[in-house]
Amino acid sequence: MGKQPNLYAFDDVSALAQTLRTYVIQCQNAGFERHGLFKVAVSGGSLPATLAKALLEPSQAGSEDMVDFAKWEIFFADERAVPLDHADSNYKLLKDELLDKIPNGAGQPNVHPIDLKYLDDVQEMADQYQESLMQSFAAKDSVKLPIFDLLLLGCGPDGHTCSLFPNHELLREADAWVAPIEDSPKPPAKRITLSLPVVTHGIKIAFVATGAGKKDILKQIFDTEEGRSLPCGLVNEGGADKVSWFTDNGAVEGVGFPRRGSL
Repeated sequence: MGKQPNLYAFDDVSALAQTLRTYVIQCQNAGFERHGLFKVAVSGGSLPATLAKALLEPSQAGSEDMVDFAKWEIFFADERAVPLDHADSNYKLLKDELLDKIPNGAGQPNVHPIDLKYLDDVQEMADQYQESLMQSFAAKDSVKLPIFDLLLLGCGPDGHTCSLFPNHELLREADAWVAPIEDSPKPPAKRITLSLPVVTHGIKIAFVATGAGKKDILKQIFDTEEGRSLPCGLVNEGGADKVSWFTDNGAVEGVGFPRRGSL
């Protein structure tokens, strides 16, 4: 058996957020050492609120516990083809929950939203978003895939992550860094998403999944053969021990997969 993902379970979201903060700062500092920046991809859903709880706390341990947002470069793991002020926009969600609450003096990250010129053409939107990745990660002909320092992802009740849905043809996309989807089973139908190879190529990959509503799908992902073919299961398989799951006890009730005690 190959290397396994790391599963962490906490009593509540506050305890989860404390450890998530430590983990993200470790990833940040490793990114700074590698290339002076922290290149991160972020999903929507409940993740931005948990991320805000983790990152907006005052520093407890001096320079070892500092979030230096000015050196962050934030991309979206997926985005909906809607205006940036629309309720379905992942950019709006991150802006409302985290970006607008970053205190003065903490620095502002470099955030890459979608280009609104292409709301009616998601293929072109995906191509343009891939272009912005290329500008950051070097030309596509010189690197096969971008390497994010960290991808922060959620897990849907059907096992989807980013806008990669179970049994969808996009799961087989091998060349594009960013792919369009026009038939998302979850509205809105038109979106763009990072492809599975980009996700599993990250240096670190973190899932945040909380609440009893997640326990059935997490049991499937971690404890069953069928769960391995779900998008989250494919990330577990492709990312192996680069993958860490941050959950609360309610989300992993009945899950047999072993938990890790600490980072």
